[in-house]
Amino acid sequence: MKKKIFVTVLVAVMALSMLSACGENGGGGNGGGSSDVYESKLYPTPDGVSFKASQKNKAAPDWKEYDSLIEEIQTTTDMTERIAKMHKAEDILMGTGAIIPIYYYNDLYMQKSDVTGIYANLFGFKWFQFASCPRDVLKVNLASEPAKIDPALNSSVDGACMCVNLFAGLYTYDAEGNLQPDLADHSNPYTLSDDGLTYTFTLQGGLKWSDGTPVTTADFVYSWNRVAADLTAADYQYMFDIIARNDDGTLNVKADGNKLTVVLKAPCAYFLDLCAFPAYLPVPQAQVEAASDWQTNPGSWAAEAGFVTNGAYTVSEWKHNESMVLTKNPNYYRAEEVKINQIDFMLSADDTAIFAAYQSGNLDYADTVPTNEVPNLKNDPEFHVIDNLGTYYAAFNVNSKLFEGKTVEQAIAMRKAFSLLIDRNYIIDTVGQTGQKIATSFVPEGMADGQGGIFKKNTDKYTFPDKDSIGYYPSEKSDECVEEARKLLESAGYKFTADGLLDSSTPINVTYLTNDGTGHIAIAESMQQDLGEVGIKMTIDTREWNVFLDERKQGHFDFAREGWLADFNDPINMLEMWATESGNNDCQFGR
Repeated sequence: MKKKIFVTVLVAVMALSMLSACGENGGGGNGGGSSDVYESKLYPTPDGVSFKASQKNKAAPDWKEYDSLIEEIQTTTDMTERIAKMHKAEDILMGTGAIIPIYYYNDLYMQKSDVTGIYANLFGFKWFQFASCPRDVLKVNLASEPAKIDPALNSSVDGACMCVNLFAGLYTYDAEGNLQPDLADHSNPYTLSDDGLTYTFTLQGGLKWSDGTPVTTADFVYSWNRVAADLTAADYQYMFDIIARNDDGTLNVKADGNKLTVVLKAPCAYFLDLCAFPAYLPVPQAQVEAASDWQTNPGSWAAEAGFVTNGAYTVSEWKHNESMVLTKNPNYYRAEEVKINQIDFMLSADDTAIFAAYQSGNLDYADTVPTNEVPNLKNDPEFHVIDNLGTYYAAFNVNSKLFEGKTVEQAIAMRKAFSLLIDRNYIIDTVGQTGQKIATSFVPEGMADGQGGIFKKNTDKYTFPDKDSIGYYPSEKSDECVEEARKLLESAGYKFTADGLLDSSTPINVTYLTNDGTGHIAIAESMQQDLGEVGIKMTIDTREWNVFLDERKQGHFDFAREGWLADFNDPINMLEMWATESGNNDCQFGR
């Protein structure tokens, strides 16, 4: 979830992230330079990739080819061709230099030894509903207050964790990470047409919302169309593009008693995964539209305690930016399996305060620890590190004034120079400290290719530009990387003094926007030092979590921290988020 998606991951209190705003002397008009841009040997443009300038901004790449590729990937029935097109899409994305992968995610947490039954999956979702604890109340911290709890509007991992404990959909994940029917009939969840296009789900009987009203297939028709509608302005609207449309523009989804029929545009191997994703969870139409501002503020119905849910818990108390109390929902169809009657959430991103609360016994579960505590905790049985499927990265706004006066090629050269200067090993060893792997691509290591194999590998059909790193640039920073960065910047119009620093006549001053977790700040400081090696001056701008998310979403940044945990195990999830109209397109490609 791009994810952006908040993943307080170990040191990496790494959540969905954001960018910064560049200073007045951000580079732009400083030294125009030649259009002959140095072609880096260490970060080459992939074969077959070239860029035209956008008609809106000559420094930004035209994005029509990328958008077309994504549409083709979503609809092709030739799986070999699909893999090739996904490699081409990542080649284009990484060829812009706008995405700077740092490492592939893992996740850390602290959990009291007498608490059992909490589980997570590769996508960062965490389930508390089947936990056991000798105390009456389970006390938990995931993050600060989520921006949205409405499943249609949430776009962060912490919010997603809330959603899967409050709402139930057709499918879910079990403790082993396997997809399982949830509200779909467990013995006969669906049938699939011979052409792979039509799913017919059977809903269990007797399902109820927390207010006692029935959960029906019509709730799914309403909820899915709500996410897909422009009026809702959901970040995940594009996740419903796989579903065919009726003549009136609505989704080809029909309710008939306990049967829900869904017609797809093309066969989709991960459609059941989508059915387990929060954006696909149903919401109660009557309550949504009872809010006076439901059309202008679609998430307002779930902005205070007491809103209707159909999952294991309801929100009985909510002190904004302080705490949230979840109470067992007696109408949940698996209520007898829910042992914990109350969960108290501490809403905070202050990892020092969170860790103190955990140590004092005021938390049973904490999803982050301060960076400086990690070395002391590695042998603590209550300290856990688990796998995730996602990438922690920094990103540029391609429409930033930082690139004013540059050609599209010069702007790309600037961004690639930044990437070559970053010492990823240092970040992992001194900040992450829990065995993260260096990221040399955006699509993470271990992600499936949709055909039973792994996407990130060299094959006889595709070889990554940097064969050794199986990525787009070397996995180790070297003196050669620094020299390559200087050459790239020189070709973009910048001048250097004899000591290898940017000349005062062509400065680069950039602001990096990040949220205020200690791990994120430490990474920013490391990057600041790396960029300073050639005289780039980077100012770190820290924001409270929700402010940070909003600034990034609006494109109010030049350079920013980002993080994306996959929503499902297929590369398209890492690629479709960068389509022009995607609500998760923070780089502003095509805009």
